Amino acid sequence: MHLLLVEDDPAMRSTLERALSRRGLQVSTCGDGALALDHWRSLVPDVVVLDLSLPNRDGLSVLEHARQAGFGTPVLLLTARGTVGDRVIGLNTGADDYLPKPFDLDELEARLRALVRRRAEPSASADPGQVELGGLRWDTASGAFHHAGRVLELTPREAALLQALMRRPGHAVPKERLFELVFPGESQVHYEAVEVVVYRLRKKLAPTGVTLMTLRGLGYLLKAG
Repeated sequence: MHLLLVEDDPAMRSTLERALSRRGLQVSTCGDGALALDHWRSLVPDVVVLDLSLPNRDGLSVLEHARQAGFGTPVLLLTARGTVGDRVIGLNTGADDYLPKPFDLDELEARLRALVRRRAEPSASADPGQVELGGLRWDTASGAFHHAGRVLELTPREAALLQALMRRPGHAVPKERLFELVFPGESQVHYEAVEVVVYRLRKKLAPTGVTLMTLRGLGYLLKAG
């Protein structure tokens, strides 16, 4: 599990980084609200722990901008603020959970793992044979993609690439992995061929509200919005 910890208190940040790393988490840290979105975008973490009181940009503002940008990463808010109102605002802004300070480390770890598990599992309220992102719906049984009630016309390679990305929306899939899925057993094809499929698919996704992003050195990901 890759965790992005956004916390301005150096002692707290260092303590949590050491403690969670010992528990098997990969921890990246940031202590400034103005830099948090750049870290979030470049690292593509599995979960974010976000303090509300940050310098240069408040945690709620960071969260609001992240959700507007289509970042679907689960977020747990850390707050020393005791009012119910702050917690409600945080949840309404797009947080998935919150934990008031001081907190127990075991509880923090349990909540983080629960958020990541919940994201990986199909929604209990949705049809288990369908995956939705933005205006795009994937019927996993037939393999067809739908937008606005119509089937999206895709080539087999475009469909294979889109399926791979839809399995992990908001997470980067390496180009090498996509190549294996899109061009299985085709040793004479160069890796750059993936970029051609990405280019064509990106144009077809434009009306759906789903963006196919390129992350240099990491691969490709889908985001809504």
